[in-house]
Amino acid sequence: MDKYFEICISLANKAARKREVPISAIIVKDDQIIAKAYNLREKTHDIMAHAEILAIKKTAKKLKRWNLSDCKMFVTLKPCSMCNIVIKQSRIQNVFYLYDKLDYKKEYDHTNFQYTPMSNLSEKYGKILSDFFAHKR
Repeated sequence: MDKYFEICISLANKAARKREVPISAIIVKDDQIIAKAYNLREKTHDIMAHAEILAIKKTAKKLKRWNLSDCKMFVTLKPCSMCNIVIKQSRIQNVFYLYDKLDYKKEYDHTNFQYTPMSNLSEKYGKILSDFFAHKR
């Protein structure tokens, strides 16, 4: 584990030198590093350019599949809620992190989500979903 975290720290330093939040992630499969990444949100102007998501995307592309259940992730800081959801969706079973969230760092949580049922359109879309998953089974 130490060797992976040493690499993570090196990548985090690289991110900091580029004025990115110094967070990095590595994905490992069968004791081989599949992907490495660090935050690139400032450079790319992409809200989703977090280290964990970038590493997942690189791994999925390299392995040619989205299900990464046989992989492990090593990350410098406990993943945020967005990354946490993406990690779960990718089916990664184990995530190891070096540092917990900073007490003073709060995630933005002022977005309001509103369910807007519109009988005709909601039913129409519900049928599309039902039909899609019925054919998948």
